[in-house]
Amino acid sequence: MPVPLSREKIAATAIRLADAHGLDGLSLRKIAKELGVGPMRLYDYVINKSELLDLMVDVVYARIAEVGQRSGWRDTVLAVAHATRAATLDHEWFSDVLGGRPHLGPHALAVGEATAAALSAAPGVRDLDDLQRAVGALNAFIIGSVRREVTERRTARSTGTDEAAFQASLGPYLTRMLKTGRYPTVARLVIDGAHLNAEETFNHNLTTILDGITRRRPT
Repeated sequence: MPVPLSREKIAATAIRLADAHGLDGLSLRKIAKELGVGPMRLYDYVINKSELLDLMVDVVYARIAEVGQRSGWRDTVLAVAHATRAATLDHEWFSDVLGGRPHLGPHALAVGEATAAALSAAPGVRDLDDLQRAVGALNAFIIGSVRREVTERRTARSTGTDEAAFQASLGPYLTRMLKTGRYPTVARLVIDGAHLNAEETFNHNLTTILDGITRRRPT
């Protein structure tokens, strides 16, 4: 008796494999093997790997969309940003597709609509140009932040060291360069700077972005 399949079941299996091995290790053949079916059966549900990836991405956006619309614009934006970070840390491959080609699945569009609608209500957003800039600034921050955090986690796993230990391994070279006196501000950051908590830093910088969006500019 043939194994029952659906787009949802295929996407869930693909996400599980991508979580474990990354997107590079994902293929329709591996998904079929995991499901106990022949690879050709998958083509009844997804045309190619690109369509599969779109399906996977929208499943993650469905989780983000669950935060919904909050009572105030700022609460909505905060909820979406935190949900995006949490989803990305659970599905690190998601950071590899953020900022790439547009995500146009129903849940991705729902997240985009909730975010844009919330920002359009911010005090400092007066017209469509302001809204475009606000959405762009917020997205650039979120994408950059989560990509950096995921990259640091991957580096720590692959090298067996955290960022501080990695910097320490460069000690002799870095010490030599900083002693030249040509990089005084970099020296302060390296020598005196604390290893900041990722979540606290995300919250602090997100607040800074939203404060900037809120600020009313002279007409």
